[in-house]
Amino acid sequence: MIKSIHLIAQFIIALATISISVNAQQQMQYYRPDNMSGLYVFETTKTDTTQFHKLKVKVGGNFEQTFQGLSEKNTASPVTQTGFMGNVNTLEPIMPGFDLAMANLNLDAQLADGIRVNLTVYLSSRHHEDAWVKGGYMQFDKLLFLNSEFINRIMKSITIKVGQFDVDYGDQHYQRSDGGNTIYNPFIENYIMDEFATEIGGEVYYHSKSGLFIMGGMTNGELDPTVIAPVKIDSATKQVNYYSPAFHGKIGYDKQLSNNFRFRISGSVYSVKSANSNTLFGGDRTGSHYFDVMSSQSIANGTTLNDANDYNPFSGRYNPGFSEQVNTFMGNLFLKFKGLQFFGTYEIAQGRTITETATRQATQYAADLIYRFPAHKENFWIGVRYNSVTATMLGDPNAITINREAGSLGWFVTKNIMLKAEYVMQTYLNYPGTNILNGGQFNGYMVEASVGF
Repeated sequence: MIKSIHLIAQFIIALATISISVNAQQQMQYYRPDNMSGLYVFETTKTDTTQFHKLKVKVGGNFEQTFQGLSEKNTASPVTQTGFMGNVNTLEPIMPGFDLAMANLNLDAQLADGIRVNLTVYLSSRHHEDAWVKGGYMQFDKLLFLNSEFINRIMKSITIKVGQFDVDYGDQHYQRSDGGNTIYNPFIENYIMDEFATEIGGEVYYHSKSGLFIMGGMTNGELDPTVIAPVKIDSATKQVNYYSPAFHGKIGYDKQLSNNFRFRISGSVYSVKSANSNTLFGGDRTGSHYFDVMSSQSIANGTTLNDANDYNPFSGRYNPGFSEQVNTFMGNLFLKFKGLQFFGTYEIAQGRTITETATRQATQYAADLIYRFPAHKENFWIGVRYNSVTATMLGDPNAITINREAGSLGWFVTKNIMLKAEYVMQTYLNYPGTNILNGGQFNGYMVEASVGF
């Protein structure tokens, strides 16, 4: 333990004394900054003061390094599995140490007045250690090239996004860690049931000066698109599977009611009837920030890896596996009074795989309470999170529950450099005796440094 604390202290001192010198970056229109200034930003608004003069390009990035000190246990019965040696319910031993560093490359260009393009590349991540393109999109806040005064007036309240982008389902994805980009997240990890996917499609937003906003979107419903005709039979319809579009929408109210108080409430839906392999709850190509917890030693030993850091890159999360059909709703409440911030989530999802004839259900609750200080600067914070998921697994009529409690301390050394520490405890309830997560629990500390520019 003393050795671990000594390593952490060296780690923090080294990162806190780093001096970063970067040439002034070009300012983008209707843009969320990749640093502390991006906190509390959800969908970009129609308020913008940046003047367009000519094409501008911004090259930015995110980097994070984490030190992990977690311990784990379970009470699962011994189980052997063909192809693997020994008890597959034996947990893989873990020890304090540094996790794989993750990094993102962000390329943004202001192509014309009110037209911006983004491309994000995962340079290194737990799930894919080599470089992968996350996605790219164009955002239109003005359509001046149409030379129409009528359209120009309409576009004062409208935003259009097209490409492969983060599906705007719920508000949590605006505060989650995304590979090397952890600058918006006051905690180390995302929700237990992590709703995040990049899909090809379009979104249209309406912004009212009253604070009301409405969004409607349609995508292909797939992370990995295909033009190969389906041949599998859907067990529910007894017909050849087909790939229908996915539809999503959001309505909400977001208003700075006074100098000290901001109120935001929103409701989101996402629906796809039939898909090749929908990944709304498993579309993260970077992986969990809790490394190797509750993972099988035997399966790890018997798995050949190509470009992944380990065989179980989403350890600590729960994916309901709704790959064929998904219907889900999320409600979010965000309150900020001076330095005190509350973010709450209620989510209910129903779906199934192509081999199931009936849908299953998963419900998630989460609440974050954060206090940022000192006044007017708010570069330090202390926070707590409670997150709970109750769901029915494939092939088991009994519902399981996963609970997580986490406490966090953080410091923005500058707008671009962040340090945070977390203590977390996660428990697994009502899992079958032959499941590796039966009686499962992990707990311990995490320390992370993050840079965004």
